[in-house]
Amino acid sequence: MRTAFIINPKSGKKLGCGNIKEKIKKYFPQAETVFTEFKGHARDLARHYADEGFDAVIVAGGDGTINEAVQSLAGTQTALGVIALGSGNGLARELGCPLSSLEERISALKKFEIRQFDLGRANGEYFINLAGLGMEADIAAKFDEIGAGGKRGKWPYFKIGVQSFFEYKAPLLKVEAEGKVFEFETMSLVFANGRQYGSNFKIAPQAEFDDGFLDMTVIRRESIFKLALGLPSFFLPSCKIVSIADTYKIRRAKVFLDGPFSYHIDGEPKKGKDCLEIEISPSAIKVLCAERKGRAI
Repeated sequence: MRTAFIINPKSGKKLGCGNIKEKIKKYFPQAETVFTEFKGHARDLARHYADEGFDAVIVAGGDGTINEAVQSLAGTQTALGVIALGSGNGLARELGCPLSSLEERISALKKFEIRQFDLGRANGEYFINLAGLGMEADIAAKFDEIGAGGKRGKWPYFKIGVQSFFEYKAPLLKVEAEGKVFEFETMSLVFANGRQYGSNFKIAPQAEFDDGFLDMTVIRRESIFKLALGLPSFFLPSCKIVSIADTYKIRRAKVFLDGPFSYHIDGEPKKGKDCLEIEISPSAIKVLCAERKGRAI
């Protein structure tokens, strides 16, 4: 199998990724390996390898680097693979990628199978895992701002999340989906192809990558006390003290807002104005993942 590895050198420093090229050669001796040099570079590199007919492009980096490659691999015969080097690693967890040593993360790919996944689209851009607006879009924008200082990680993300949780003012959103019109006063409006943000925070526990639908999850505006009681259910579905979310299966939706707004695709902050258009692209990308056993990967 002709394989290329695209590596974001700014990711995974705590894993000792300085010798990642040598570890890749140990298990994929014929593979091409290249490092990204600027934001957007993974998109260009993935397009090159897809045009050259490579069987797989494996991205070593965070959600942003992975999403760049997704834009170019969509609709091609080149499969996407992942070596998780981000903070929450939501997509990697869903694919069954190990999160132990770097060597185990690389060697596991030898046993992975190729499956056909759906992709979502938000204002024309693909997302493989999640897109949304509301509190999570604000968190994504603030987290992106601190990236240049090299302070990314679970703890900064957690601190930003807690601050936003207590400060966010929920807007009233009008949503057209599946021939119906909804009005939501929501903390977050999420369109989920996969189940989780990362760190096992499952925003859409019933989402499937290949069912032809997105799970539209609405986190209702509730009292701080009720929201706090509802949060554990996202980590432990069996621990549902109160419900703070509603979920709908959709193929497409339009979200209407007044003026400029923030949203995200796979954790990458974006800007829009007046309307966010969402749709599913069935069977749009090939993905390397662990052998599926039952419902969960």
